[in-house]
Amino acid sequence: MPRIEEEILEEVELKEPELYRVILHNDDYTTMEFVIDVLRSIFHKSTREAEEIMWTVHEKGQAVCGVYTYEIAETKVEQVKLKARQNGFPLLATLEADE
Repeated sequence: MPRIEEEILEEVELKEPELYRVILHNDDYTTMEFVIDVLRSIFHKSTREAEEIMWTVHEKGQAVCGVYTYEIAETKVEQVKLKARQNGFPLLATLEADE
């Protein structure tokens, strides 16, 4: 007869948390310098990484800034929204499931 502890251990299955991409979207008003500042301050990118992502946003209309768990991704999106609003820019960040 199996022991209770063994039965519990067999039933527990740990899953990796779902991940989400944070995406910055291009607009005609937000300056390139501000986008670089957002990427450095909120996403902790190096200046070089920030410039590369900024150019991708500019040329392709959007770019992934990072991949995070839902709560962290949601927080980053809100931080971008707040910083943009405080500086008078319409910069948009969204999140989507990372597949």
